[in-house]
Amino acid sequence: MTKTRSATIGRETRETRIEVFCDLDTSGDAEISTGVPFFDHMLEALGRHALMTLRVAAQGDLEVDAHHTVEDVGICIGRAFSEALGDKTGIRRYGSAAVPMDEALVLAAVDISGRGGLTYDVQLPIEFIGTFETSLAKEFLSALAVSAGITVHLHKLAGENAHHIVESAFKAFARAFAAATQIDSRIGGVPSTKGVL
Repeated sequence: MTKTRSATIGRETRETRIEVFCDLDTSGDAEISTGVPFFDHMLEALGRHALMTLRVAAQGDLEVDAHHTVEDVGICIGRAFSEALGDKTGIRRYGSAAVPMDEALVLAAVDISGRGGLTYDVQLPIEFIGTFETSLAKEFLSALAVSAGITVHLHKLAGENAHHIVESAFKAFARAFAAATQIDSRIGGVPSTKGVL
């Protein structure tokens, strides 16, 4: 029987209480509750387009702002991804996607490298989408990438509407991540000359 690639991660601090579940091998189902409506919308898109089950329940100090909640959710999702991937046997490792949304177009590239980091070239024309501070998109993705041990590049190629740009970025990342984590039966072990990722 094939081991399921799933994980549950919990994190509690003075600022946040978060629980995340992911299963990397489903058709895309998300149940999200963070108290930040636009962020919920983006996480739903992440689960749907990465073809994973993603459940996030978060409570944070939103009376201060959404920063702690968004960053800590990124940490938890990243840790869940890392645990679900296990030793990474048979994964394709690399994935990329260019996702348009109306006038916006964002390119994402992912390497499941074991070395976490984000390169983010996604300029946005406004500071808020609803109550969501647009700079938090980068904070979330950086926390996720570092905690998951994956290299992520995101580059805006076109776009004027901030909602379209951020949504395109999340969907592009999701699809690149799905491609990189896909199992390829031709790969024995892990796709690295080092023998480990």
